[in-house]
Amino acid sequence: MKRQYLLGIDLGTSATKAALYRTDGTLVAEATAEVPINYLRPGVVEQDSDDFYRTAAQTVRCCVTESGVDPRQIAALAFDSQMAGVGTIDENFNPATHFDSWLDMRCEPYIKQMDAQLGGMITRLSGCAPTCDHGPKILWWQHEQPEAYERIARFLMPAGYVAGKMVGLSAGEAFIDHTFIHFSGLSDARSGTWSELLCNSLGVDMGRLPRIVEPWHVAGEVTPAAAAEFGLAPGTLVAAGCGDTAAGALGAGIVQAGMLFDTAGTASVLAGTTDRFVADESHRALLTMRSVIPGLWHPLAYIGGGGQALRWYRDTFYNTSRGEPLPAEGDLYEALGELALSAPPGADGLFFSPHLGGRICPSTPSMRGAWVGFSWSHGQAHFYRAILESVAYEYAYYLRILHEYVPDLSAKQARAHVIGGGARSDVWNQIKADVLGVPYQRLQRAEFGTWGSAMIAGKAAGIYDDLTAVAAEHARPAGEPFWPRAELHAAYKPFVDRYIAWQETLSSQQ
Repeated sequence: MKRQYLLGIDLGTSATKAALYRTDGTLVAEATAEVPINYLRPGVVEQDSDDFYRTAAQTVRCCVTESGVDPRQIAALAFDSQMAGVGTIDENFNPATHFDSWLDMRCEPYIKQMDAQLGGMITRLSGCAPTCDHGPKILWWQHEQPEAYERIARFLMPAGYVAGKMVGLSAGEAFIDHTFIHFSGLSDARSGTWSELLCNSLGVDMGRLPRIVEPWHVAGEVTPAAAAEFGLAPGTLVAAGCGDTAAGALGAGIVQAGMLFDTAGTASVLAGTTDRFVADESHRALLTMRSVIPGLWHPLAYIGGGGQALRWYRDTFYNTSRGEPLPAEGDLYEALGELALSAPPGADGLFFSPHLGGRICPSTPSMRGAWVGFSWSHGQAHFYRAILESVAYEYAYYLRILHEYVPDLSAKQARAHVIGGGARSDVWNQIKADVLGVPYQRLQRAEFGTWGSAMIAGKAAGIYDDLTAVAAEHARPAGEPFWPRAELHAAYKPFVDRYIAWQETLSSQQ
């Protein structure tokens, strides 16, 4: 039987998405399931690794059932997942602890410790200054939860957990792919290995770290037990997969040096693409992720909860004074975008700090959200527009730093590909284009992470040889770009300067 289908599964922070594709890139079926997030108290956020497995099985089974495709025709599957949080397994490949979310800030003392002890070296070797990611979380478990730590055989990502459980790996066979390792604070990114120097200096047991593999590494074949849970044929090939931002970049065709992309999701991510490794020792804001494409790197920075701030505003404030219903999730960006248009660019001097759960880039975990400059004349439209503009201002800060390291970036690719839920917002795309002075281009696909993962699965199965060519072929524009307006770009520059100065003030007060 000819195997002409591929599965890509995105294990996100708040939702799992699965999609079934033909090998020509045509979407056949997709499904989404909510993933619980436990906000126990400010700065304390937990998840359950088995919720990733459960929702992966639910969404894959739904895709197979609704499509009517014979599971034996599915050649391979791959996962991508959230990147900065970290999970654990015991010797039996069962969760040893809760999943330590990237939104959880309990590791803050260990971020400071790593920064004070080895901050410059960590940045130079891993491409990422100490922040809320794997290294500080591992140290937190080791020193704050020693009994739980003793149960931990390996630390690993959601993608590695679900894939490993599906194919029946032992704890010693647990893996992580190389697009995640910048977030460890423990790696030598250029060589694609764990750094013995960093691990020994920080007292991290390298035996608890998973082996590092390429995204298209064949993790194994689906076991009969997992096949029954997922609605798949036993023996279906499972690839290692990658981080969600890396999968989104591949799915959006970000496969050439000089390109920009914006992931407008729960986290707001702005990334460039370079053919050389960048270590931001000066600002410690950019972190550099390996691309799925060999030889390419993605210097990027992100807001932990940029898109989440829009949902927070909707749920907490929108139209509550008038008793109107909240816009549904699918209508969120359109409905609130119209609201933002009734306020002028710059929101009449109102600024918002989007770091409600702590600033990630550069790492300032104790920072929180803030408003400044509001007066009697400011209304709901101003406050919402200020949220949209704050993300654009933060991106402008990232882009200034990126230009310091890659001065010719704008000459290579004069537009940013935007993906994620926020890509649906005409208003937000135009604001970003005006603030950054960069055209914003939507793409025809609605989902990019699952397509990026499906391509990796196709590579692992031998269906695709050149991922660069396949990704570029399928990254088709959707309509005209949102062109920056010169007069507004000029008008926004002083607002960007004020925003950056204000963020420095807030950071210094933490």
